[in-house]
Amino acid sequence: MIAPHVDSYNARHFSFRQNCRYGECMNSISRTGVPFNFLGALAATVTHAHSLESLIRPLLEILQTVTGLESTYFTRLDEPAGVLTVLFARNTRRLTIPEGLSVPWEGTLCKRALDEGRFYTDDVSASWGDCEIARSLGMVTYLSTPVRGKGGELFGTLCAASDERKPLAATTPDTLALFANLISQQMERDQLVAALQQANSALALTALTDVVTQLPNRRALLDAMQSRLASSQEDQAVIVALINLDGFRPINDQYGHDAGDQFLQTVAKRLRRMLRDSDMPARMGGNDFAVLAVEQRARAEEVSAALCRRLENATRGRFKLDSALIDYEGARVTVVVAEPDCVTAQALVNKAEAAMEVIKRSRKPNIVTPIRTGRTIARYEWPVIE
Repeated sequence: MIAPHVDSYNARHFSFRQNCRYGECMNSISRTGVPFNFLGALAATVTHAHSLESLIRPLLEILQTVTGLESTYFTRLDEPAGVLTVLFARNTRRLTIPEGLSVPWEGTLCKRALDEGRFYTDDVSASWGDCEIARSLGMVTYLSTPVRGKGGELFGTLCAASDERKPLAATTPDTLALFANLISQQMERDQLVAALQQANSALALTALTDVVTQLPNRRALLDAMQSRLASSQEDQAVIVALINLDGFRPINDQYGHDAGDQFLQTVAKRLRRMLRDSDMPARMGGNDFAVLAVEQRARAEEVSAALCRRLENATRGRFKLDSALIDYEGARVTVVVAEPDCVTAQALVNKAEAAMEVIKRSRKPNIVTPIRTGRTIARYEWPVIE
C-alpha cells in the first residue's frame, strides 16, 4: 500500500518537471522554505561547474542533505544497448551504490518507476519485491526522477536511496526536479560542444584533404614535411618525391572531367597500395602528386632510387575508366633527399620542383593510348612492389 503523500508527489512530479526552468525552480524552492545556505551552495555549484562531473557531484551532496537519504547517484542510459550505468554516486553510510555499475535497463527500479509513474517509495520490497538488484543492495527507500533533454529523450535518472524507511520532505520534489533540469541543460551543452568540436575537426580535415582523391592536399603535405624536418634525428633523412602525370590533359579534353577525375582517383589508389604505412601520399594540385618519406640517412639514396621505380611502375599500365580503357606510359617522377641543413618544407619542395623541371625538358611528352571500352582485354597485372 502506497501512502497518499507518495501519490501526491508522483502526480505533481510530472507537471513540475515538464515546465521547469532554472529561475522558476529557484523561486519555487524559495517559497517552500529551503534554507538560504542551500541556495548559496546551489548557486556556487552552478556558477563553477565546467563539466558534467563538476556539476553532478556537488548536487549529489546537496541532495543527501535535502532528502536525508544516505546514497544519491546519477545513472546514464544507453538506450540502444539497453544498459543503465551508475555514472556518479555518493554514499555515506551502509548502503553503497557502486560507481560504474552497469545493469540491463529492463527490470531496474529506474525503469519501473518511470513506467508506473511511481517515483518514491519507503518500502521497496512491497512495491518492487522481485527486483534482484534492489534486494541485493538492501534498498528500502527509493526516490528518482528522469533526466530528459528538450526533445524528450531520456538521458538517465537522478536517484536517492536508503536502507531504512525515510519520509519524503516537502521540498524534495521541487529540488529533485530542479537538479534534473540543471543536469539536462549541462548534458545538452556538452552535446553541443562535442558536436561543434566534431564539426570543427571535419572542417579542418576538409581543409587539408583533396576533394577528388581524398588524399592529403599540398597544405597538409607541407605541414607534415615541416614537422618531420623539425623532428628528424641526425641519422634520418626526409625524402620527397614529385609525380607529374604527363599527358593528363588529353584525357580531360577527350573524355571529360569525370573521366579525368576517375583517372586521378585510380592513381591515388595505386599510390596508397604501394607505399609503406609511414609514407604519406598527397595531391599537390592539377596533375601533380607527391610522396613524403623518412629513412635512415645512410640508406636514403638507395631508398630514393627504389621509391622512384615503384612510383613509375605504379602509374604505368592500363587504366579502366567508365568511358575508356587507357594505356598510360607512366608519370614523370623525381625524388630528392633533404640535406642535413634543410629546415623549411618549402625549400625542399623547391628543390624537388627544380629537379622535375630538368626531367620535363629531357623527356619527350607522354602519349596516351585510348582503347574502346567494348574491347576484351587481359587483366592488368600490378607491377611487383619492392
